[in-house]
Amino acid sequence: MLVVDDHAVVRRGVVAYLDALEDVEVVGEAEDGRAALDRLAEAAVLSELPDVVLMDLQMPRLDGVAATEEVVRRFPGVKVVILTSFGETERVHAALERGASGYLLKDAGPAEVEAALRAAVRDEVFLDAAVTRRLTQEMRAPRVGLGALTAREREVLVLVAEGRSNQEIADRLFISERTARTHVSHLLAKMGLSSRTQAALLAVKEGLVSPT
Repeated sequence: MLVVDDHAVVRRGVVAYLDALEDVEVVGEAEDGRAALDRLAEAAVLSELPDVVLMDLQMPRLDGVAATEEVVRRFPGVKVVILTSFGETERVHAALERGASGYLLKDAGPAEVEAALRAAVRDEVFLDAAVTRRLTQEMRAPRVGLGALTAREREVLVLVAEGRSNQEIADRLFISERTARTHVSHLLAKMGLSSRTQAALLAVKEGLVSPT
């Protein structure tokens, strides 16, 4: 886990909490997006890239949105979870469009923090209900409507929104994990989306599932 936040007190508080979680190791801190990319580049040389980057949005030099795009492009195996305040929905949208795997409120409780981070590692979706409602209200329409999806892809979309992994989707639909992964890729491409989290938000907005 790499924690990125320009406020040292906040950053250290997050690190202290994460250190107390079982099976979660904080490998470093960064004060802005540029420093985060430098840390990741160093880690990549040593084959020690973290599974998740916990990324603040408003930072000097390189903000969280631009940094997310660079992390996803340069280190595709690393998941980015946005650390956000309730009123930053526009920036959260931008970060999701650039490949962020999820988002987490800065005042989230211990259970939410752990759930969001573990979901990102497992390539699943964790949605905070309050933020989800705000995000779906402001969500821009995808380039292609739900009508472009096959019946099976709609089933997969609902399961993605429920936070199911590819293996869990495969088990539920009696298909292979590879086929489930292909369905997810196809529906994202058809909808013009870049992440499972965006797909889950769309499913909520369209009334296919309810925010939890």
